Amino acid sequence: MNIAIISDIHDNKVNLNKCLAWCENNNIEELICCGDVTNIDTVDKMAKGFSGTIHLVNGNVNLYKEKDINKYANINNYGRLGCFKVDKYYIGLCHEPFLIEEVKKRGRCDYIFYGHTHRPWIEEKNKINMVNPGALGGMLERSTFVYWDTTKNKIELKILDRL
Repeated sequence: MNIAIISDIHDNKVNLNKCLAWCENNNIEELICCGDVTNIDTVDKMAKGFSGTIHLVNGNVNLYKEKDINKYANINNYGRLGCFKVDKYYIGLCHEPFLIEEVKKRGRCDYIFYGHTHRPWIEEKNKINMVNPGALGGMLERSTFVYWDTTKNKIELKILDRL
């Protein structure tokens, strides 16, 4: 399965459009969003611009109401943090890194995806792959996201302006 992991869009629709076009051209089947989409217009763009399932957690800078997310059939909204299974992997998801310990308490995690820092980071800690895709919105660092091929269990950092 081909998955893209994004975070911290902060209403940068130009970058979101570029990422979604890349997803379409690269057969991305699911999208994981680690929060800080910001406005409902950007959520709408993401939901309508991506035909597969979107896994979403709330960030600390959301200007929409959670009930507004319910109208999108392709978005699984987990609130502040969530756990789910994709392919054969158990996934934990949150926005702020300080919530990682809470995610771990919810059950097994092979991967934990998080955002907030705007800095991409990939490491293994205690047999859990910890992945921050950076900020798609491009604040503080270059605009980045992560591509994950679950069949090969291969994670790649993508720099948006190099695509």
